[in-house]
Amino acid sequence: MSTPRKIVLALTVNGQDHDLLVEPRRTLLEVLREELGLTGAKEGCGTGGCGTCTVLIDGRPARACLTLAADVQGASVLTIEGLADALDGDLHPIQRAFVDAHGIQCGFCTPGMILTAKALLDENPSPDEAEIRQALSGQVCRCTGYAKIVDSVQLAARRLAGEEETP
Repeated sequence: MSTPRKIVLALTVNGQDHDLLVEPRRTLLEVLREELGLTGAKEGCGTGGCGTCTVLIDGRPARACLTLAADVQGASVLTIEGLADALDGDLHPIQRAFVDAHGIQCGFCTPGMILTAKALLDENPSPDEAEIRQALSGQVCRCTGYAKIVDSVQLAARRLAGEEETP
């Protein structure tokens, strides 16, 4: 039995540079969870349909369960763990808005929802409800019915624009 060949994967995750020795067929989700201990991205379906594994790769939402680690060579990856302020532990305004507007129920889908919302708000700081629902259409939540999630994204948009203070 031969040992699978490995490659050196150089990437930045949550602002930290990493050089990892990985098998080319491993997914980004496996590398994040098993090699780096970042468990915020979940494997919900393993086929990219539910969005619970969503991370940002170079600022764009991507399904980590479908992305081969070798395909993100040199990329910058943001996981939910990298969104909060690393120095003082303060939640990012989007995370805080999800808490304050009750956009979290069981929490399983929440990391993917929040990162998708971040990508949306980075691109469009003032989306309307239809734009929010469209951006989140690939994220499956079985608990909330999406109304509170949409409210959370709208609250985050207002706070990021300085229209409303974060408590």
